[in-house]
Amino acid sequence: MYEWIFAIQKMIDRIDDNAVNNPTLDEMSRVIGYSPYYCSMQFHRIAGMTLKSYIAKRRLCMATLAVRDTDRGITDIALEFGFSSQSALTRAFKEAYGCTPASYRKKPIPIPLSMKKIIVSPSHYIEKGDLTMGNIVLPSHHMEYIPSHKYLGVYKRSITKNGEIWPWHDCDLLCGIVSSFNFSHPVVGGHTAGWAWKNGKRSYFYGAGVETDYNGEIPEGFELRGEFPGSYYLVFTHPPFDYLSENGEVMKRVEDLAWNFDPTALGYKWNEDVCQDYQRHYPEGLGYQVLRPVIKIV
Repeated sequence: MYEWIFAIQKMIDRIDDNAVNNPTLDEMSRVIGYSPYYCSMQFHRIAGMTLKSYIAKRRLCMATLAVRDTDRGITDIALEFGFSSQSALTRAFKEAYGCTPASYRKKPIPIPLSMKKIIVSPSHYIEKGDLTMGNIVLPSHHMEYIPSHKYLGVYKRSITKNGEIWPWHDCDLLCGIVSSFNFSHPVVGGHTAGWAWKNGKRSYFYGAGVETDYNGEIPEGFELRGEFPGSYYLVFTHPPFDYLSENGEVMKRVEDLAWNFDPTALGYKWNEDVCQDYQRHYPEGLGYQVLRPVIKIV
């Protein structure tokens, strides 16, 4: 089973790297080393959808981002990403998002983008015993100021018209909607998650910070909270690491430091009755950070 999980992830990687070149099942089966039929069957079983459906969803996602982020002609975008015409792209757009590419370009709204599937998780490496631990160091901390903002995110499990949504990283629907945001706060950006405190207990949330004057659409299942005032945060951090082999240990080390730290030694106290805690999780870029708000002890 492990070998097939890694094989299907290899197919997914190849699809995303070559989506505009019309990758075929025959080509990918030769790379994997199994028959096209067996690759197709295992893809459906492990990824939860047919290979054809996955390629179509990823092409639509890539075309959507090109519509949003470039001024290229919609016909040119349609043809580049495998649609036979602008009309074909428009039909797919309306079926997936309820709007046309032209209207979306004029006013981008949160939509359920189909993001790249990640089916290989750190647990697969742990179970195989294939751990390197070559990049792990002791976590450190520093101070950072975050200006006032609001937060648009998912705080609880709920059912939406697009499917079930909840505040965890492995929710494809949630990640797709957050990835479609083009209005995130410059510091509390997209995919900045965190924890809210209530009655001494933490609860997890996922989404993005937004400016205090945000008055745009609130996607189904999301909440707009704040305004959270500007505050200093103690940032507990680990530098970039290998996600698959080192993620669990890095997160444990950073969170052990963050949740057991005494800020009074620095002349501060926690400010979590006013501001939220935040989490930045970008293993190969930033690394892993937990941010807890503090206020100076008078």
